[in-house]
Amino acid sequence: MSKVPLTLRGAEKMREELKRLKSVDRPTVIKAIAEARAHGDLKENAEYHAAKEQQGFIEGRIKDLEGKLSHAQIIDVTDMTATGRVIFGSTVLLIDEDSGNEITYQIVGEDEADAKAGMISYTSPIARALIGKEEGDVVTVRAPNGDRSVEILEVRYI
Repeated sequence: MSKVPLTLRGAEKMREELKRLKSVDRPTVIKAIAEARAHGDLKENAEYHAAKEQQGFIEGRIKDLEGKLSHAQIIDVTDMTATGRVIFGSTVLLIDEDSGNEITYQIVGEDEADAKAGMISYTSPIARALIGKEEGDVVTVRAPNGDRSVEILEVRYI
């Protein structure tokens, strides 16, 4: 499997979740399974089955996070030279030429994307149109509701 880009902040969030799953959630569900077993007949013990199901979800998420972190190429954008060029991890201030609205996006990895928080995946149409462009460039973005023209006002490496 090839390396998948991930911002430093995204990797830290994944590590924190992994630590919580291993040190808090996993022991809690193991305790719940033990308590449910103590109640007797496991065939008709809903608490036991619910705890086992939850254990499966936790173990699956742990495996998923460990796999993603092992294949991650962690990129710290603050180490990059500020050239004004849009790259992975940079934060871009745009102005929509049609509406005049200012929009800010950070270009991040697929697993950390959250459009409502202004974090877009590097594979999204907007990010693909912006990557490699510089401050002052006008970019046409193909969107499902039609093409949009945006001007890059500022590129930050934070």
